[in-house]
Amino acid sequence: MQVHKAVITAAAPNQNTLPLQQLVDRNGETKTALQLIVEETLAAGIDEICVVIQPGDQEAYEQAAGAQLANLQFVEQPEPLGYADAIYRAKSFVASEPFLHLVGDHLYLSSSEIPCAKQLIKIANEFECSVSAVQSTRENKLPYFGIVSGPHLPRRDDLYEIEAVVEKPTPTYAEQELVTPGLRAGHYLGFFGMHVLTADVMDLIEPLLTDRCCEKPALSDALAMLMTRQRYLAFQLQGSRYNLGVTYGLLIAQLAIGLSGRDRDRILTEMVELLAIRPEGSVAR
Repeated sequence: MQVHKAVITAAAPNQNTLPLQQLVDRNGETKTALQLIVEETLAAGIDEICVVIQPGDQEAYEQAAGAQLANLQFVEQPEPLGYADAIYRAKSFVASEPFLHLVGDHLYLSSSEIPCAKQLIKIANEFECSVSAVQSTRENKLPYFGIVSGPHLPRRDDLYEIEAVVEKPTPTYAEQELVTPGLRAGHYLGFFGMHVLTADVMDLIEPLLTDRCCEKPALSDALAMLMTRQRYLAFQLQGSRYNLGVTYGLLIAQLAIGLSGRDRDRILTEMVELLAIRPEGSVAR
């Protein structure tokens, strides 16, 4: 299974400006979050990238893409009808090919020399099936992520045969139904915001969009059906995801990137100085 295309979703209400934000990369260069996501994608060997955006956002995204604009094409999601609908907007672009999917409100930081997306594509090619990247996720972050569960593959402690997919489960449901052996108590396999999917997922999304019972279907709804029709794996890759859409998300992502780069010592020094400053009016305890 060769993956040459990628779909980046960036049309979610109140999150469409996140990929336009500026950060400083590991080498001290200022870039937009969109540029960092596109770099992640290109480093995985992707030839074509489709970005799903809100109507009226294309000019801002073209400017944010900088020199990487030539690698992108855009498609609009006319109405905010949910995550699955946003991905479905790229159906013509995907055609019948497998594709890498990334969300535009996350940044990815590999803990190895191989970029996260490249790690994921390698597994998809090896096993010739759809694979979702996952990360051990604390219970207090369940409201932000889809969660999967299933047993390890034999002789692989980083791969799981998915048996359940649930979008943003409650802690009670997760504790009863989604515990994965080997993870620490209170931790679950949460989506990383990165998937390699076969084009079949588009056919599974289509009826969800016409089903009146599903007002705004999520990708997880289609993936729950995918696992019943073909092999579908979860891969705990070497890296971390950073959700830009949560409180202090941009700050935490920037710190993680900075501390992994050339200016680590400088950033640590600045952090120590900030910690030493007592805010005016604060009371010692």
